[in-house]
Amino acid sequence: MSKFPVDSFSRFFVDTQGALRKYVRRLVRSRATAEDIVQESFARTLEQGAHVHTPRAFLFSIARNLAFDVSRQNRATQPNESGDFDASDVVSTDESPEAGLLAEERLRLLKEAVARLPPQCRAVFTLRAFHGCPHKEIAQRLNVSPKTVENHLARGVRETHEYLRRRYR
Repeated sequence: MSKFPVDSFSRFFVDTQGALRKYVRRLVRSRATAEDIVQESFARTLEQGAHVHTPRAFLFSIARNLAFDVSRQNRATQPNESGDFDASDVVSTDESPEAGLLAEERLRLLKEAVARLPPQCRAVFTLRAFHGCPHKEIAQRLNVSPKTVENHLARGVRETHEYLRRRYR
């Protein structure tokens, strides 16, 4: 799989992240959801590497499609005209509603904490924490040294932990 050159991708990220965030926030009207979509859009663009001829158009198309997916999912969980939920849209779990809400809150706070990390630190932390990539693979993907990966992970864990600790006080 061909990779997006890291220097080019870093510049691309810095140049487009603000505009992409604004665009996605207008579509989904949720800061947390928009951040998730922006992050996923950049990750998918990075994965496609040299196969993408117009990275900005590809990035915005991915983000638009993800935003529409979220909108469809949200509509599916809204009550129908009579006020009832369609039985096919209701997912049954053994988890209590309180436990589910607490899990959603923990995830939301974690995403907020990760979103506050510097871009490269966030990329390293996300690849390791959420995708389970080994250090060596992260170093290769981002074209950095394994020591840099280690440093970014340490910083990501430290700053994320500190943010969560401040929020829970």
